[in-house]
Amino acid sequence: MKPARDLADTIELHLQYLDRYRGIIESKLTGLPEADLRTSRLPSGWTPLELLKHLIFMERRWLRWGFTAEQVAHPWGDSADNPDGPWTLEPGDTLAGLVAQLHAGGEFTRQVVSGADPAAIAAAGGRFGTDDRPTLNWILFHVLEEYARHAGHLDVARELADGATGE
Repeated sequence: MKPARDLADTIELHLQYLDRYRGIIESKLTGLPEADLRTSRLPSGWTPLELLKHLIFMERRWLRWGFTAEQVAHPWGDSADNPDGPWTLEPGDTLAGLVAQLHAGGEFTRQVVSGADPAAIAAAGGRFGTDDRPTLNWILFHVLEEYARHAGHLDVARELADGATGE
């Protein structure tokens, strides 16, 4: 596979960077004790597992519910079905289970967008109405921005938890 910096295909470029950030997110969480996964060290109060769950639902909202307009149960399941609420966990949420969902969401994204036209407009009827539908390129760029931003947040959370730094 070509290094991402050499790609002219913006869809594949986005997909490679999204895969890279999913790996970074997983590595930031792997090795943290359960208590540190479920405890916040930040004034805002989010925990590393809550952030992971947010990323799963964020990608689902933008690609599955957004781009393809698939009807999904609980699109805001990362915040107890309240779009403005804090991130939450269910009792059965585990690192292994959430990481598996993260990668499954990435596979869905790859299947849906590989070879697609970056200028394709999101379908109406899911997340978007008829007048506010972004392009696939815009959606992928936004999802990538979310991953990068939250990977940085996990950098800080991990350093505060056990001193680990770097990618």
